[in-house]
Amino acid sequence: MATDFKSIPIIDIGPLLSKSDDPDMGSDPGVAQVVEQLDLACREAGFFYVKGHGVPDPLVKEVRSIARKFFHLPYEEKLKIKMTPEAGYRGYQRLGENITKGVPDLHEAIDCYTEIKPGRYGALGKPMEGPNQWYRNHTVYKFNRSGYSVSVVELSRKIMRGIGLALGGSPSEFEGDRAGEAFWVTRIIGYPGVPDANGDNKTDNDVGCEAHTDYGLLTLVNQDDDITALQVKNLSGEWISAPPIPGTFVCNIGDMLKIWSNSLYESTLHRVVNNNAKYRVCVAYFYEPNYDAIVEPLDFCIQKSGGVRKLGKSVYGEHLVSKVQTNFA
Repeated sequence: MATDFKSIPIIDIGPLLSKSDDPDMGSDPGVAQVVEQLDLACREAGFFYVKGHGVPDPLVKEVRSIARKFFHLPYEEKLKIKMTPEAGYRGYQRLGENITKGVPDLHEAIDCYTEIKPGRYGALGKPMEGPNQWYRNHTVYKFNRSGYSVSVVELSRKIMRGIGLALGGSPSEFEGDRAGEAFWVTRIIGYPGVPDANGDNKTDNDVGCEAHTDYGLLTLVNQDDDITALQVKNLSGEWISAPPIPGTFVCNIGDMLKIWSNSLYESTLHRVVNNNAKYRVCVAYFYEPNYDAIVEPLDFCIQKSGGVRKLGKSVYGEHLVSKVQTNFA
């Protein structure tokens, strides 16, 4: 479990990024300091901010602007890329269509996944096969061409190299058969402000997204600079705000990293509550294991846990499909 943290730590990962592809990166004093901070953050909160990440600020803001323009389109237009099981669960979901723990969430979203060719993973991949849906007559189509996805993939890979060291393994611990062909998920999310929540878009729930953990390895959250809505639950059950800090991403670890770490690192419960009058936009990028990766506690993490194996085995693709197929009304 996470500790009784009262705030989310901020980590300057610049030194890690500058040495991330150096075989001897672990011996660099600057990298060692970042690794120590990552280890502490993953043990105590499961959340941390990163600054010095190298993704240009105009690009970070542009993707939110593209998303905002899409969400302000007429409903009939947004339905042109409606999410369906036949579309591999890719596309647009209306307000209240996403379900968390049986409760409709007060947000709308576009879901995108690594595109899976038919037959690539056999029956395991069948539910998620298909291309992503993009609204071609609007600037949201630019999202797929912006370079943002390439930037966050590379950033995530480098952070995971630091986390491999933080756990006591090698920088390449989460490459190869584990995440060398990392599956990715992007959720482009819009949260109505308080006035909207009292109007025609009202659902039975005022929470933008109910308490949940993420599915994979690492999440990078790009959130509006002027609205505090993300909350993280500490050990005492308090909801600790993760306010936006310009120039940073909020990062958190997911269920698969919890398993590989044998619970040394926690996938912490979090939720979104937008009490602001403004419409909030968030672009969440999820860096996942290989789709067919078999995930079980690493031997050296078991040793660090006193030789006790605390968690069982999971196949990432099965875990993802089990979640996706119960997430929508």
